[in-house]
Amino acid sequence: MTGSKDATKATCNAHEELKEGLPPASEQDFEDAKRGFIATIPDAKVLNEAGNPVWDMGQFAFEAEGCDCPDTVNPSLWRQAQLNSIHGLFEVVPGIYQVRNFDISNITFIEGDTGYIVIDPLISAEPAAAALKLMREQRGDKPVTAVIYTHSHVDHYGGVRGVISDEDIRNGLMIVAPEGFLEAAVSENVLAGNAMGRRATYMYGSMLPRNAKGHVDSGLGKTVSMGSVSIVPPTKSICETGEKLVIDGVEIVFQVTPDTEAPSEMNFYFPQFKALCMAENCSCHMHNIYTPRGAQVRDAKAWSYYINEAMDLFAGEAEVLFASHHWPRWGKDRSVDFLKKQRDMYKYVHDQTLRLANHGLTPIEIAEEIQLPPTLAAEWYTRGYYGTLNHNAKAVYQRYLGWFDGNPANLHKHPPVEAGKRYVEAMGGADAVLAAGRKAYEAGDYRWVAELVNHLVFADPANEEARHLQADALEQLGYQAESGPWRAFYLTGAQELRNPRAPSDAPRPGGAGTILALPPDQLLDSMSVRLNGLRAGTREIVLNLHFTDTDERFRLSLENAVLHHLPGRKGESAAASLTLTQAALAQVLVGQATARQQIEEGHIAVEGDKSAFIELMELLDVFDFWFEIVMP
Repeated sequence: MTGSKDATKATCNAHEELKEGLPPASEQDFEDAKRGFIATIPDAKVLNEAGNPVWDMGQFAFEAEGCDCPDTVNPSLWRQAQLNSIHGLFEVVPGIYQVRNFDISNITFIEGDTGYIVIDPLISAEPAAAALKLMREQRGDKPVTAVIYTHSHVDHYGGVRGVISDEDIRNGLMIVAPEGFLEAAVSENVLAGNAMGRRATYMYGSMLPRNAKGHVDSGLGKTVSMGSVSIVPPTKSICETGEKLVIDGVEIVFQVTPDTEAPSEMNFYFPQFKALCMAENCSCHMHNIYTPRGAQVRDAKAWSYYINEAMDLFAGEAEVLFASHHWPRWGKDRSVDFLKKQRDMYKYVHDQTLRLANHGLTPIEIAEEIQLPPTLAAEWYTRGYYGTLNHNAKAVYQRYLGWFDGNPANLHKHPPVEAGKRYVEAMGGADAVLAAGRKAYEAGDYRWVAELVNHLVFADPANEEARHLQADALEQLGYQAESGPWRAFYLTGAQELRNPRAPSDAPRPGGAGTILALPPDQLLDSMSVRLNGLRAGTREIVLNLHFTDTDERFRLSLENAVLHHLPGRKGESAAASLTLTQAALAQVLVGQATARQQIEEGHIAVEGDKSAFIELMELLDVFDFWFEIVMP
């Protein structure tokens, strides 16, 4: 495998220039990140049932506090990486505890009268279970009495099976989430899940080595765990701000904050603890208005509004502020100052982007011009460790004006391969492109190398010299990046250009854990985006479905190359009626069984023409998780 290279002089110079503009050095964040420490486990190492690590902070020992920043890491990101290396169980205030850096997110435990209320059970079950075990060892072996999902991103629900059992689910254990949680979670992790999941391998550096030339931090947290992911639907939805619940003797006052950091999200306040949970609406950096893994663009204006509303509702009483990532803030004045500047940061990006757009600037031009005002730039928690001012400005433009910048030359451009061929020919062939690329690389103009040589890579991916020059440029951009996701994107791109993945004869699907846990309505919805419209053609199929485990009935129909499912309906002219369980259908969709096998083994009973169901399932695409990104 072709390895990484050292930082160039241009990259080292870029780091020195950056240092001049950083906020004043301060130990306050390190003091806050360590405050209330109780215990941890060695290296926070968590194994799955097979004995393989799904989380291991020992891989990041090279960046422990006191270690010097290497030339291959942005010095500002290095500071954030060291903060995110502090792991274990911490007391926020008596009665509220967090396990931090057992995953990219925090898991929070609230002590109730009889047990623990769990907030945000991480990405996967194994780290969540390890966190709960640590909490029980230190604070008593008590049951989980409720679970709260702050919002619809997988790092806040995917590990729920690590803290509750099948019996808890059967007994109706309360799981609280904001209104619209399940629909938003399915939209991100199922309907567009394959594309988002693949892009997430870039964004979180999943395939990168853990060293100074590879993955060091995600900004939002260290990285993502690699354990068992699932979803258990909520039993209680919070629909209105001001709604109150008393769970296991603990009063909670909720604030719904839709279309902020997630489409479905909520903050909440604990009066008896004078503690405000800001979910992921406030974290110790600039967050993503658009996430590079792909998602709906977030509403920066609404985001700012809801932070302001939280201040009005709770900041007058709150004495501590904690969140779903990073470390808390203690003291009313410090919390209010933090909230104000987080509020104003998102509003500033929103307002200034639209100001420049109304002057006629395009997204790329706006991203180059916009900069934070001095008061916001003076804080470490406004740095672009995760989101960046550059791509967030483009996101605001996209939300209001879409992908098109108004220039008709960009209205119907050639796709990358065809454009690449034409660019290479116009520049005088591959040798000329490479010569220009090498000249730009020697000058330290890595952005231009990446743009220029990308055309040659897409025109001729077999050109090894082009791939390696492109990789070299992306690598230096990664070393310079302050944003964890930008670094990971650049370095993962370089890795795949140098070491192309062998092609596969069959698709390699992912995301089975979430699909297997979906209720029937969402499961049928996921089938719609897998229907191959061209192959469906003029076919018309109607099926009646009865899910015996939920006693739900649907009319499933294919017409005009579109799949529809209508709950509670029955097609009188249906080709067949199926009696099945959610699991039986889900297993077909994730490739654990074929439709024919499920029928033959009796898991799906068919009255009528069974070939109609088999034919329909054969019209569904199987997505390949490992599709190419930096090559055609």
